[in-house]
Amino acid sequence: MAYKDILVYLDPTAESVERLKLAVALAKTHGARLIAVDASAATGAEEADNAAVTRNGFDGVVRDAGLKTLFVPADKPGEGDAFTHCVDLVVAPAPAGSSREVVRRGALDRALVESGAPMLILPPDWTGGTLGDKIVIAWNGGREALRAVHDAMPFLEKARKVTVFCFSSRPSDLRASAAMLVEHLAVHGVAAHVSDWTNTGDLTAIEALFASLDTQDADLVVAGAFGHSRLYEGLFGGVSLDLMRQQSLPVLMSH
Repeated sequence: MAYKDILVYLDPTAESVERLKLAVALAKTHGARLIAVDASAATGAEEADNAAVTRNGFDGVVRDAGLKTLFVPADKPGEGDAFTHCVDLVVAPAPAGSSREVVRRGALDRALVESGAPMLILPPDWTGGTLGDKIVIAWNGGREALRAVHDAMPFLEKARKVTVFCFSSRPSDLRASAAMLVEHLAVHGVAAHVSDWTNTGDLTAIEALFASLDTQDADLVVAGAFGHSRLYEGLFGGVSLDLMRQQSLPVLMSH
């Protein structure tokens, strides 16, 4: 299984360049077409300057990449939105950092909630490195979580270590469901183990996730996205939004 159509959201920030470099690397790995969407929201005199910075950054990174590419400028937002319904993966910034201030409101919300495509969300300080070698699945036995697992299969199939993390109010509340997921992953050739954390009220689900030893050496979290739209405006589901806003790890989410 591979991602054959990858879309990346760009803007005139330094974060955007790192995001693009990762998207190019993923496109090379999967033999994919790369669609770049300028999601800048600037208007007036600033608009032309930002557009030039974003386009020049794109051209500089992909010039010698040997990929099939497509660039959608900021003045065609409808075209960019349309492509999210016909891609295998969306690479996007987190709802934090410098990109938050310049990205068009609503674009990423619609991509995550309405398109059906998984979204790989990078933390603001992402500067490259390994991604998908050691993966933690945030598991609650729900529909969105299983959808995220299926959408992350191209990463999971190549990972060296996969952990199914459970956070429940009683010991082993999700153990049976997690064990079934491990068996399901094994059918796909993915070896995984369960990390079961009992909720004693001392830590939130996200705090427990990042306190887990299995997460401390991870380079990707896979999770279902819960709640409604408008993640950039802070109205997304609480746990999902906390996971998106954490500053350390990329997160692959599906809704």
